[in-house]
Amino acid sequence: MNKRYRFKPIETENIVSRFGNHFYEKVLRDLETYAHQWALTVIQLIPSYSANLVFRCHSEKFGSAVLKMGNPAFGALFTEYHTLLQYSGRRFCTVFDADIENGVILEACVQPGTPLRDEHSLDRRLSVFCSLYKGLHMTPAKPELYPSYTGWVRRITEYMSQRQDCKELYLHMKKAEDICLSVSTKYSQKMLLHGDFHHDNILLGRDDEYVIIDPKGVIDDPVFDVPRFILNEFGDELTAEIYEKINDIIRILEKNVHIPSDIVKQCLYVETAMGACWSVEDGATPEEYSSLIQSVAFAESILNA
Repeated sequence: MNKRYRFKPIETENIVSRFGNHFYEKVLRDLETYAHQWALTVIQLIPSYSANLVFRCHSEKFGSAVLKMGNPAFGALFTEYHTLLQYSGRRFCTVFDADIENGVILEACVQPGTPLRDEHSLDRRLSVFCSLYKGLHMTPAKPELYPSYTGWVRRITEYMSQRQDCKELYLHMKKAEDICLSVSTKYSQKMLLHGDFHHDNILLGRDDEYVIIDPKGVIDDPVFDVPRFILNEFGDELTAEIYEKINDIIRILEKNVHIPSDIVKQCLYVETAMGACWSVEDGATPEEYSSLIQSVAFAESILNA
């Protein structure tokens, strides 16, 4: 392995648990290969263990950078790479280099990189989101490279139909699928979406400008790129105050990005149901189901208001 970096025992345990030993062994080889190829030093693992392994590093060729390693079979880095190329740095971070067939990308590190989540003012968070959202979406040069948002919804609905242990969530997801397909008949543009457009993927860069990172790369109407931001405003406890806050956010978005509040509410319900069902697919325990259902029911109460 590259002598510049050694995994801590807990890091090794988490990587193997999340991705498997075969992937861990691949990462060991790849760190050595790409540290040499891109002259990487000061490599530090960001312990997120989500879809990919992510490292901060310095490249003698490119400067401050982020190294991402994923499983090529999953396709997440493939669509992220092509999305970033399509935007070519416009509002997004920049790609320095990649070996996309091997599931490796080197991107610019946004500095200072403070996430929008850390901005205390809700008005400021909304202002940043709206300014980035407006005029963001474009027609993809190669639409065949990307999945569709409605395809995501159909796939997870089909998956949940086969689960016998969480029928209540399946019923929510089936309702969400119907709503999503209805919205997509009215809002039918086929634009390139971020797909995960929330607070932690909006980072403060130089000159007090926010930069977008980690696009999923998915095609559908831009209305479907709004609800994940709202979902991140739910908080840990779904109180009456949060209910009022979310409705206020929807009214502000209606005014600023010109999407009717009823459409935003429908998209929020779809996104909340899909996120809960993804958690089930990712291994949520039966003890966690009630919390997931509560979140979806909260979005449903907003929908029905």
